[in-house]
Amino acid sequence: MKNIIFANICRMKNKRTLLLLTGLIACIFFYSCKKTNQTSIHALFSGGRWQLASVIATYYTGNTQDSTKVLTDSCSTSQYFTFSADNTCTYINFDCITQSPTGSWALSPNQLFLYAQVICKDTSAAHSSAPFSNAQIQNLGQYSMVLRTGDVAPNYSINKKRRIIEYGFIRQKSP
Repeated sequence: MKNIIFANICRMKNKRTLLLLTGLIACIFFYSCKKTNQTSIHALFSGGRWQLASVIATYYTGNTQDSTKVLTDSCSTSQYFTFSADNTCTYINFDCITQSPTGSWALSPNQLFLYAQVICKDTSAAHSSAPFSNAQIQNLGQYSMVLRTGDVAPNYSINKKRRIIEYGFIRQKSP
């Protein structure tokens, strides 16, 4: 009788040990996976600093292209756009003016638009602007990015004059 009771106690201990071990393994597996809200597009933005390579303004009447003008020929100052993982950003030397304004950035739900709330000094009549407050992401890769700003709305009048500015950036190695 004693042997039967001892055998049952041993089986119960083995079941408890097995159950405890299974639970421990499940906890380690569940909690070891790093969870993040960062998407791959978010990671591309915040993965380094972006140097301005080109600025091209294209003028339209309705959907007919009138002219194109390259705007970066006369600037000898390097311009950098940096996005941080905490959704802050800095644009250094916007419009060839020595400055480093900071702001916040976010992506649209469909991740096709960048909303960068950074106010930069510029050469316009108002002397400041938020040039990337509603920028269409034209191209984004590991080493290059093109943002379109200006009159990028899909609905426009057939005889309304529009200006679209494309900013081309190249990712720089971390300093």
